[in-house]
Amino acid sequence: MKVLTDLILSQSAYTAEIDVPIENIDISDWLFNLPEAEYQRCCPPDHIAAGVTNTDDGRPMSINVEMIGTGLVIQHYVADEATTTYCRMNSISDVFTAAGRTQVNVVWELIAEAIEGGRTRYTNRVTSHPTDAFLGFLADHGQTFEQAAAARQAASGDHNRRETPLFAASIGRRALARGTAL
Repeated sequence: MKVLTDLILSQSAYTAEIDVPIENIDISDWLFNLPEAEYQRCCPPDHIAAGVTNTDDGRPMSINVEMIGTGLVIQHYVADEATTTYCRMNSISDVFTAAGRTQVNVVWELIAEAIEGGRTRYTNRVTSHPTDAFLGFLADHGQTFEQAAAARQAASGDHNRRETPLFAASIGRRALARGTAL
């Protein structure tokens, strides 16, 4: 399968503030220890299931199942980079629609930055690229890339807008809980 990184299917980035100093934030720890029920609370009713595993070569992977618009998406996020303040996750995601199944490439970036007052700004950036299979799926169903991109942008942007503040709150709770356990 070929990923077409020169084409953007959708892209959005939203921020939210966390009332915790950046020194206490650990996005990688949060992501790879996220209980399924907490994941579900981070974008109801869209978030369905989550789990953590590893690739065959040992890289950490987050598996997320969610509804984005009218598509059921199963994401296989592999960590390209995973640190306390930045995670870059890359997935060839399965998308199930009323018209059938296809795949897209999704890059999810989770970013923490220090801001004044001992607080942290969290940015949730999601960029989707088509695969050659996705373009074939569109052709088979008489849809243009522009039509698909407009629909995906609307659905993904709305989803990201709703989940970002809930992710930030969850990251903050995890940081506070870790702080009391230290």
